[in-house]
Amino acid sequence: MPENTVVVGIDGSDSALQAARWAAAVATACGAPLHIVHAMPSFGRNLTETAAAIQAAIMSYQRDSALIFLRAARDAVRQDRPDLTVTTEASETPVDEALIEASRTARLIVLGGKDVTGAAAVLLGSTTLRVATRAECPVVAFRGDRVAVADKPIVVGVDGSDAGVGVLATAFEFARSLQVKLVAVRSWTTRAPVGDVTVPFLIDWDALEAAEWSALTDLVDEWRQRYPEVDVECVVETMSPGRALLRHAADAQLVVVGSRGRNALTGLVLGSTSMNLLHHSPVPVMVTRAAAD
Repeated sequence: MPENTVVVGIDGSDSALQAARWAAAVATACGAPLHIVHAMPSFGRNLTETAAAIQAAIMSYQRDSALIFLRAARDAVRQDRPDLTVTTEASETPVDEALIEASRTARLIVLGGKDVTGAAAVLLGSTTLRVATRAECPVVAFRGDRVAVADKPIVVGVDGSDAGVGVLATAFEFARSLQVKLVAVRSWTTRAPVGDVTVPFLIDWDALEAAEWSALTDLVDEWRQRYPEVDVECVVETMSPGRALLRHAADAQLVVVGSRGRNALTGLVLGSTSMNLLHHSPVPVMVTRAAAD
């Protein structure tokens, strides 16, 4: 697989097929080839005999159907984009391991979207969560039903952390490739934990909001100088980050958020904002690593 390839993982579902078509549109916009991967499902260990039997049946079905799934995805992509370079791969490796390995040289990993629940994050995880928290390139959880690049903006959440800087860099890069507007969203809230504020009516809320605006625009201006062709809008919202990003996602084609790194609990790694978006976003969600990575 050439470097900077857009990679999409499929499992034969309709959602994965749509993800492949969307990934092809992004690959075309980025001038990159597309690599479609089908790998074995990932299961937990220490399974009961019944669960192990179900696992074996599922894996047998997936193995027997792999070439059919790959051919269907390839044909759908080529029907949309006959000039795009498309390769396929059937792997016996668990899907999360296969995609994490591919991320070492890929430009982007795309996954067909299934809901990510809190139980999945805390107990077993899911393919989306495992890949998003360990991949070495940005990972997109496909959401919605749009399979082509539109003229709608990309929304990015900015919080000033190292992960936030990496998110902003990635968002600018893809906004330039897709030739769309970028909306940088920073949120803050007038709520404070009990005990933090003893005389709340003495707080200069206007000054705090001005400080949030200054922090956002200063950070965005650094990247605007590197990507002068990208039209950027800065937005400061007085609400939680998750609510703020979901509010703007309704009019966007992609939301970009950050991962904090690696941790045993994927929910803690991604944070509540990213988990909320993976569960509720109506459009694809891109998770990217910290700038240092």
